[in-house]
Amino acid sequence: MPIRFHKSFRIFPGVRLNVNGHSMSVTTGGKHVHVTENTRGQRTESVDLPGPFSWRRVSSRRRR
Repeated sequence: MPIRFHKSFRIFPGVRLNVNGHSMSVTTGGKHVHVTENTRGQRTESVDLPGPFSWRRVSSRRRR
């Protein structure tokens, strides 16, 4: 069974630092709208609304 690790730290109100076994990420935003960018170059923008309404877009940076 693999061992998983995940820890989240609140840096400022509305800003979180997320650390796991593969990368780190910074999340900004509030309860329903937030943007996450990680060290692998992946950016996730998401909106979570009450009920079945949610939206998420994941994009990647090209590495040079």
